[in-house]
Amino acid sequence: MMSYLLQRVKSGSGYSPVKINQISLDESGEHMGVCSEDGKVQVFGLYSAEEFHETFDCPIKGVKILDMISKQRITNVPRDDISLRPDMYPCSLCWKDNLTLIIGWGNSVKICSVKERHASEIRDLPNRYVEIVFQFDTEFYISGLAPICDQLVILSYVKEIAEKTEVECCARPRLDIVQPLPESYEEISSDALTVRGFQENECRDYHLEYSEGESLFYIISPRDVVVAKERDQDDHIDWLLEKKKYEEALMAAEISQKTIKKHKILDIGLAYINHLVEKGEYDLAARKCQKILGKNTELWEFEVYKFKEIGQLKAISPYLPRRDPVLKPLIYEMVLHEFLESDYEGFATLIKEWPGDLYNNTIIVQAVVDHLKKDPQNRTLLRTLAELYTYDQRYGRALEIYLTLRHKDVFQLIHKHNLFSSIRDKIVLLMDFDSEKAVDMLLDNEDKISIDRVVEELENRPELQHLCRKPFPWTEIKASVFLGSVPGSQTPLSRSQTSLPRSLTFQGNQRNALDSNSWLQIRLRYSSGGEYLHKLFKRDHHKGQRYHEKQISLYAEYDRPNLLPFLRDSTHCPLEKALEICQQRNFVEETVYLLSRMGNSRSALKMIMEELQDVDKAIEFAKEQDDGELWEDLILYSIDKPRKIGDNECILPSIHYKNSYSNLKAFITGLLNNIGTHVDPILLIHRIKEGMEIPNLRDSLVKILQDYNLQILLREGCKKILVADSLSLLKKMHRTQMKGVLVDEENICESCLSPILPSGSSLKWFPSINSKLYMKQPNAAPKDTSPEPWNQQKNQGGMGEKEKYAEYERLGSSSPVSVKLSHTTFSHWPEKLWREKL
Repeated sequence: MMSYLLQRVKSGSGYSPVKINQISLDESGEHMGVCSEDGKVQVFGLYSAEEFHETFDCPIKGVKILDMISKQRITNVPRDDISLRPDMYPCSLCWKDNLTLIIGWGNSVKICSVKERHASEIRDLPNRYVEIVFQFDTEFYISGLAPICDQLVILSYVKEIAEKTEVECCARPRLDIVQPLPESYEEISSDALTVRGFQENECRDYHLEYSEGESLFYIISPRDVVVAKERDQDDHIDWLLEKKKYEEALMAAEISQKTIKKHKILDIGLAYINHLVEKGEYDLAARKCQKILGKNTELWEFEVYKFKEIGQLKAISPYLPRRDPVLKPLIYEMVLHEFLESDYEGFATLIKEWPGDLYNNTIIVQAVVDHLKKDPQNRTLLRTLAELYTYDQRYGRALEIYLTLRHKDVFQLIHKHNLFSSIRDKIVLLMDFDSEKAVDMLLDNEDKISIDRVVEELENRPELQHLCRKPFPWTEIKASVFLGSVPGSQTPLSRSQTSLPRSLTFQGNQRNALDSNSWLQIRLRYSSGGEYLHKLFKRDHHKGQRYHEKQISLYAEYDRPNLLPFLRDSTHCPLEKALEICQQRNFVEETVYLLSRMGNSRSALKMIMEELQDVDKAIEFAKEQDDGELWEDLILYSIDKPRKIGDNECILPSIHYKNSYSNLKAFITGLLNNIGTHVDPILLIHRIKEGMEIPNLRDSLVKILQDYNLQILLREGCKKILVADSLSLLKKMHRTQMKGVLVDEENICESCLSPILPSGSSLKWFPSINSKLYMKQPNAAPKDTSPEPWNQQKNQGGMGEKEKYAEYERLGSSSPVSVKLSHTTFSHWPEKLWREKL
């Protein structure tokens, strides 16, 4: 008998005259059990004279489970495969706990659970019963088994076919760890054991014992004893490091950092970094530094110098810590100099990403300036120098560089650091760079840069003061061509005559892309951008009023489409100056508007009719002015302008206007179609000469009649509404005038200026139908206090006082309103008269 340290504890012989099949120790290690092939079981003390023996039938045909407390047999678990010799394939038993028995026999495994029987089921049965919770078959024979957590350790006996002789032979025994399932199992691990003489051994020659407290497993063979123990995470990490699987070892250490005793995560991580550097994977090694080095500044600086020695500072630069921790400024300066010597773009990226307080800004600025002496036009270095000046709060120098480079961040820099005082003499540069952003910024900060200052700076650049067209040369002019008949010709121009399609694209550098004699109308499209005075006027029509005269010329020169809206919205521009400019440039629509605004409506109408030849615009103008003389002029002009409209189309020879009519209507036809709702059509019809040919006369007359009928219907409807409203208002006024009025001692008669009520009385007065005053106590019925003439009038067939009061109550209202009261009575009025008054 040997101890765990292979020291002899006890020895002896004579335990059994036949082969011993099983030896077992109790948990205390003080008793040993021995069973032999003759069915004899012996239990004796190792350190005492205790001994117990029992003889059972042989061979064993099953497993009997006994209750040692009640001395009753609970159940019998039979063998599954009776073809196997029990002496060659013995049964292996082990208790996982006091109530769970594991049985391995042949190639079958059963896990049995001992459970208490319900009191109602006991009767003559044992108090407990056994339930097989897991049962599965294996591909090998079982020489021994033991529990490990919720899994099983099985000592397997395997037979295999030899490749050369094709004869079945014994293979090396295996130690398998399996996960039991209800009807199968899952193999977790399998290790083949090397023991001497395994080729000659049988299944019964191997045994498995385990020490639960120390997690030790003993594999016993005829010639060897193998001790196995459960592998811990340190062993696993050792194996991973031995195989140079550093990443897996690092991950395993992080997962089990509370249980590992032999290894440290930092040591494994440093070994991993060194391994990557040796393999030449510098970027991955630098990336791992963030995770492994953490906030240890000494290790960071050590690794940076190591990367510098191998010339790989660029690899580690993106991963250097920038906040918590912060390394020495020398480290960051060393990296920046490395990039400045070989990679301007990388240098600029680091300057943009790194906070300016990580390094000595003055040293880096001087280094950049020295490099610019060699390459003064290098935009990357200039942009980076501007950023360094910004970090150093030298905003003026940064602004100069940004403007020189036309950098998009110039406006952000101005706003962020309030540099408006520095740009007073740089407005033109800002406008040249991005006029839209510059204008918005200047308008938003009028309190810092005045309008006068901006206009003064832009004095020599008038196109920047306004919304202007982009100058020529044009690379492409897109035009829509409208073809018509040549004046004096009876047939329209055909496509073959013009040699031009209906839609053209002209290439050229001149504004006049077509011959002025061509009978073509072209709509030219310009691109535009917003400028200062134009946007100032759009924001506030009055702020830049002193420049409105200047704006007239600017609009006329650079932005004619916005000239007319400007003239309409501005109340400060000189009309005479505007009229002069528009007449000089032959701006017809603008001239018409100015003439009408200056009161010269007849000249404006004449220009519309003669210059524009637009009957709709002329009629619209006459409607706006609502002047009978204008309608008279328009009618007289229309009488002379009927024109036959057939297949030929009338063409307007001007290139400046959008409203081109491919089918120009005659003036008189237009008047007949539109005049009916504003002027009596008879005035026009009487002036039409007999025999005059008028296009679409029938349709025009029908429209006049329809317009007339519509007017009649509208007037009748308006009359009904007016009468109904008048009657409703009259009734409302009558009810108001007939309401009672509460008076007191302070009320004075409007006629005699005497108090209406005697002092000390509190009476309520109501006017009667004939305007006499009735007096009654509050909430009391009116008392008939009328004089005799009224009663006489009643007797003569007139209305008595009670009837008149009832009539008053019917017509009047209970809520009093303020009316003027007078002592004057009208009792002498006949009833007919006061009814008419009513």
